[in-house]
Amino acid sequence: MRGISLEQDLRLLINNPKYSDIEILCKDEKKLYGCRAILAARSEVFDKLIYNGMKESCEKQISLQEINNNISLPEINSIGMEIVLEYIYTGSIKEEFLTKDNIIEAFYAANYFQLTELQDFITKTSKNAIEKNFKDNDSPELLSKFVEKNILTENSNLQNLLVEAVATIPLNIIEFGRLSITGLQYLLSCTSKERMPFATPEYEVLRYSVILVAKQVSNDAYKTFMERLPTLEKLEQIKNPRIENKFMTQKVAKELEPLVKFIDFMRIEGQILVDIIEPLEIISPEIIFDVYRQKTRLSKSDLNNIRGIPIPTCVWDESECGASILIEENGKIACLQEKTDSWRNVRAKMILEDNGIFEWDVIVEKAGSDAWVGVCASENLNYGFWAGRQPTGWVLGIKGIYRTSDKGSSYCPPFGDGAIITVHMDMNKRTCAFTVNGTRYQEVSEWNNLPSKLYPVVSLGHFAKLRIQPHRKNG
Repeated sequence: MRGISLEQDLRLLINNPKYSDIEILCKDEKKLYGCRAILAARSEVFDKLIYNGMKESCEKQISLQEINNNISLPEINSIGMEIVLEYIYTGSIKEEFLTKDNIIEAFYAANYFQLTELQDFITKTSKNAIEKNFKDNDSPELLSKFVEKNILTENSNLQNLLVEAVATIPLNIIEFGRLSITGLQYLLSCTSKERMPFATPEYEVLRYSVILVAKQVSNDAYKTFMERLPTLEKLEQIKNPRIENKFMTQKVAKELEPLVKFIDFMRIEGQILVDIIEPLEIISPEIIFDVYRQKTRLSKSDLNNIRGIPIPTCVWDESECGASILIEENGKIACLQEKTDSWRNVRAKMILEDNGIFEWDVIVEKAGSDAWVGVCASENLNYGFWAGRQPTGWVLGIKGIYRTSDKGSSYCPPFGDGAIITVHMDMNKRTCAFTVNGTRYQEVSEWNNLPSKLYPVVSLGHFAKLRIQPHRKNG
């Protein structure tokens, strides 16, 4: 029924030929319909297009054809333009309207028509999607599309969000084809300039770059370099990396050049350069020689194999856990799938020592009968017995109570399935605090002067399922 909701009534006008007086021809040749007055009132760009016309030399490459009452948009696809029309007519967009297929096109169109609030909404929606879909977000594909649309500016929140999201994913788990060569090049250029969390050792950066380029050269090149460039864990399996097909190596080397200038060879172990990289003949001898020369001037302690801020190894340790605990998704998930006579503990591979502040998230995918999150000292921890009753375990439970040596108190409201617990371990002060579902709580006052070497730990009751991941900051 009309006349009740202005937003609903205006939605009837969207892309409706009956109520339109102008046609919009998009890049993909799809025709959309609009109302001149509404478009001009809501966007200064549309106002100039419709009522002032455009010079032929306009850098936006948009022309007005008043005789035919249409506007041609040769750089904007209809899937992005449809979102813009929805926003122009109603002043809002439903979050479910934005998908991985249209979100970059919509941002591009919003950027062109100077709709800053729509840009902010798209950025916020992308951020929420990346944070919620922590198992396998679409940030590699989105960054690739963003770069290819050439929307790059110095202060784009969406641009920064996508770079930071991809930087925290180890490249060797991103399937080849999800991140484009131009997307990878932009990622490497940003992370070589700015110090930000980064998950991939520099050798793996080079490996991914070479294989991605080789895949573009040919299937034979892709297969050849996949065999010659293993992951760090499998380097010892390579005996002779040389490739007889010199035309192939030259072609790959040429295509690799735009990426090479953003790879820090100083962060790659010298032995890997000698045994693996140099024999492949895809990096110029000048670069290799310069790296050797610089390495002779530095001690090993001066080097770090990861650019930026290394991300802690947030995976559970299969060799340090109680019986019946299953470790899934390459170490990200720990679960106890059967009833047991007691809790079972598992610690992470991440070591907390020296100075600094360490943070990580534990997601309660299933609380089961009970679940506890915290830290432990490796000495004398019994993995088959509740960590909260041991003097080397300090944990917070789903009932909002913290415990160590079976002593503790209430700390926060209870939490359950879907809760996100952030552990803040300050090794400078040897104190620990927790954030539960976005609310930061104070340090546990009884846990002072904790040991100088600790590990993340969880205690699981039966049917509990907990995921660990690097902490993702809001804002």
